[in-house]
Amino acid sequence: MSMAKLEILKLPDQALRKKAAYVDGVSDAERRILLDMAEAMYLNKGVGLAALQVGIDKQLAVIDVGEGLVKLINPAIIKREGSSVAEEGCLSVPGLQVRVRRANRIKVTFFNEKGEVSRLSADGLASRAIQHEIDHLSGRLIVDYLNPIRRLLACFCRRT
Repeated sequence: MSMAKLEILKLPDQALRKKAAYVDGVSDAERRILLDMAEAMYLNKGVGLAALQVGIDKQLAVIDVGEGLVKLINPAIIKREGSSVAEEGCLSVPGLQVRVRRANRIKVTFFNEKGEVSRLSADGLASRAIQHEIDHLSGRLIVDYLNPIRRLLACFCRRT
């Protein structure tokens, strides 16, 4: 099995708590990072990955829930509909499943690899994965959805 070029950061790494920097222009560097992120996501059997999870301070995310790779630059949710609770895992918090309430359907605006403004509507797992990665770009992790005692235990156990 080949090794990914990018290593996924794990809690309690404080780089996961940053707010990712806005990408001003899409260059070959961003396109390369997105490909490397996709490789790391697939090798680690994830369905999404945000740049902060691999130590890159840029608003970049990749998603693939079995419908093909989606690359998002500066993603922002512009519409939410409905809500439901489901268990989520995270490559940066291995071994933990957290019940998270999220919108059922979302509309997202973002830049594509050509630097063009794009829109995407998503529901089901794709909606959940995009919201999860956008959380990462704001420094929010699934442990933040736990009650304070469970959060303390989850975070403390990862330090030992």
